[in-house]
Amino acid sequence: QVQLVESGGGLVQPGGSLRLSCAASGIMLRMYVMAWYRQAPGKQRELVAGISDDGITTTYPDSVKGRFTISRDNARNTVYLQMNSLKPEDTAVYYCKTVTPRMAYWGQGTQVTVSS
Repeated sequence: QVQLVESGGGLVQPGGSLRLSCAASGIMLRMYVMAWYRQAPGKQRELVAGISDDGITTTYPDSVKGRFTISRDNARNTVYLQMNSLKPEDTAVYYCKTVTPRMAYWGQGTQVTVSS
């Protein structure tokens, strides 16, 4: 059974940092592209970072470029999202996702709240 488990969310002040983790079981993440998405209340889920299977290529939307960094440790079967200079508009539930030839898998999400 494939499971993706996010952790590391919490409450942080504007300008602060958080590091999210996505640990996988039942699947070898090194074979697949990984991504982080977020969904704020009343808004659609949006992509915030993607990384190739070999970790060489990354992609970010303009809203987080220069502030967020996605990375992966294939030996630990884990993907990370380092978030710096956080803003109130970054408040959302953050999800990791992978897509295999068979289907897409999502984690359960971790809440990030940016507030003073």
